[in-house]
Amino acid sequence: MGNKTFKEAIKNYLDERAKTDELFAKSYAKENKSLDECCSYIMGEARKRGNAVAMMDEEVFGMAVHYYDEDDIQVNKMPVGTRAAVSAPQPVELTEEEKKAAREAAIKRLTDEQYASLRKKTSRTKKKSTEVQQMSLF
Repeated sequence: MGNKTFKEAIKNYLDERAKTDELFAKSYAKENKSLDECCSYIMGEARKRGNAVAMMDEEVFGMAVHYYDEDDIQVNKMPVGTRAAVSAPQPVELTEEEKKAAREAAIKRLTDEQYASLRKKTSRTKKKSTEVQQMSLF
């Protein structure tokens, strides 16, 4: 998302959603709904969870869509100074050495998992074969 504000991020998502979803476009065009109130609704829902809340994009956008879809949503006024921050994951640049170490660690982990799986299968087979009883004629 870059350096977009919370409101811009919500608006961009809703605009794109309205272009591809006719049913949502009708809800998005409701005159009794506003982007400011939508953002206040999302902030209010987040505030119910605590003072410092982290939420995934999908959840925030889902709340925005829900706000526009529902006609009977109560939006509480937010206290002065309430803020929202939009953050985007920063790409991680690894050196060739770090890439090699990560690759080796992944191969070792996979090898260990496969070895453990084979040991389980082998021990089950041994248990089954030792459980065979010899019949007696007497």
